[in-house]
Amino acid sequence: MLRAADVTQTSRRTALPTWVVVTLACAGQFLVVLDVSVVNVALPSMRADLGLSAQGLQWVVNAYAIAFAGFMLLGGRAGDLYGRKRMFLVGLALFTLASLGGGLAQEGWQLLAARAVQGLGAAVLAPSTLTILTAAVPEGAPRARAIGTWTAVAGGGGAAGGVVGGVLVDVLSWRWVLLINVPVGAVVLVAALLWLAEGRDGDGRRLDLPGAALVTAGLAILAYGISQTEAEGWTATATVVPLCAGLALIGVFLVVEARTAAPLMPLGLFRRRAVSSANVAMFLCGAAMFCMWFFMTLYAQNVLGYTPLEAGLALVPSSLAIVFGSKVAPRFMRVLGARNLAAAGTVVAVAGFAWQSTMTVHGTYLTSIMFPGILMMLGAGLASTPLAALATSGTAPGEAGLVSGLVNTSRTMGGSLGLAVMSTIASARSAGSTTPAALTEGYALAFRVGTGVLLGAVALMLVWLPRKVSSN
Repeated sequence: MLRAADVTQTSRRTALPTWVVVTLACAGQFLVVLDVSVVNVALPSMRADLGLSAQGLQWVVNAYAIAFAGFMLLGGRAGDLYGRKRMFLVGLALFTLASLGGGLAQEGWQLLAARAVQGLGAAVLAPSTLTILTAAVPEGAPRARAIGTWTAVAGGGGAAGGVVGGVLVDVLSWRWVLLINVPVGAVVLVAALLWLAEGRDGDGRRLDLPGAALVTAGLAILAYGISQTEAEGWTATATVVPLCAGLALIGVFLVVEARTAAPLMPLGLFRRRAVSSANVAMFLCGAAMFCMWFFMTLYAQNVLGYTPLEAGLALVPSSLAIVFGSKVAPRFMRVLGARNLAAAGTVVAVAGFAWQSTMTVHGTYLTSIMFPGILMMLGAGLASTPLAALATSGTAPGEAGLVSGLVNTSRTMGGSLGLAVMSTIASARSAGSTTPAALTEGYALAFRVGTGVLLGAVALMLVWLPRKVSSN
C-alpha cells in the first residue's frame, strides 16, 4: 500500500498540509489536460497566420497528443527512479518553455515542433502529479476523494479548453492559447520547488529509451496512416504502408518489452485483472469521449454559426458536469462499488452520445448542445474516478509511477487514435462537402460510432473489472 512514508525525505512533507500537495499536483495536471483541447478553437487562426495545410492543422493536435501518450510510460518510470518532485519540475519546465516557443512560432514547422516538445514535457509531468498525490494521501476514502479532485481538475482542464481558447483568440490572438501557460507554469514551478518534498522508489535500473521511441513512433505512424484514409482510401498504398508500419513498430515494442531486463512497460503487470481491465476500459472511454469536445466545437461554429467564444461558453455546463461527476464519484463508490459505478457512469455517457447523434442543422442550444453535453460529461466524470482507483489499487511503491503512467497513457492513446478514426469517419460521410447539412451528417455519425464504442466499454466493465478496489 502506498503511504506518505514511502518517500525518501519526509520532514518537509510532514510539515506540509496535504491540501497544498494536492493543489500543486492538480495544477500541473490541469495545464497538461488543458493543452489537449485549448487549441481547437484557435486552429483557423493558426492556419491563416502560418499557412498550414489541413493535414498540418490535424498535427497541431496530434503532435501533442501522440508525444504525450508515447512518452507517458517513460515519464512514470523516470519519476520512480529519479524522484517524483524532480520529474515534476523537469516536465513542467519543458512544457512551459515549449509553450513559449509555440506562441512565438513564425513558421508552421516551428509550431508543430513546439507542440511535440510540449507533449514530451506533459508526458514527464502528468504521471508525477498522480504519484505525488497518492504518496501523500493514505489509501481508502481519503485517497478516493483526492483522486476524485485530481480527476475533476483533469476533466475541467479539458472542458475549459474551449472557453479559455475562445476568450484568448477573440480578445488577443491564437498565440495566447500557448503563451498563457508561461506565467501560470512559472508560478507552479516556483511553488513546487519551494514546497514539495522529494520521493522515489528507484532501484538503479536504466530507463527503457528504445521502448519509448518504438511506441511513440508506432503511434505517430499509425495515426498518420489513419489520417491518410480520408484522402486516399483504406486500400491505397499511401494508407496501407503507414498503417502496417505503425502496427509493426508497436509489435516490435511488445517484443522488446518482453525481452529487456528493465522494460518500460512490464507485460506482467497486465496479468493483474485490475490493471488490465481498467486500462482497456480507459482506452475505450478515451477513444469516444476525447472526440466530444472536438466535434461539439466544430458543430457549434461550422453549423450553428457560433463564434469561438460563444462555442466555448456553450460548453460550460458540460465542463461543470464532469467536475461534479468526478467530485461525487467517491461517495457513490462506497455505495455501488467501483465496477458498478464505472459501468453506470458510462451508461449515462451513452445516453448523451446517443442524444447528440440526433443533431440537426437547425438544432437549438438546449437540445443540441447543453443537455446531451451534460449527460456525456457527467458520465465521464462518474466513470473516470473508479477506473483510476481500480487501476492504481494495491500497487507496490516501486511501480506507482509506472501504473499511474499507464492510466494516463491508456486514456490519451485512446483519445488520439479515436480522434483520428472519428475524424476520418465524419469526413467520409461529409464527402468533402462543407455545407452545414453535410457536416452535420458527418458529426452525427461520429457520435453514433462513439455510442457503440461506449456500449462495448460497458459490457467489458461488467464482465472483466473486479468488484472493488483492493489494497496491497
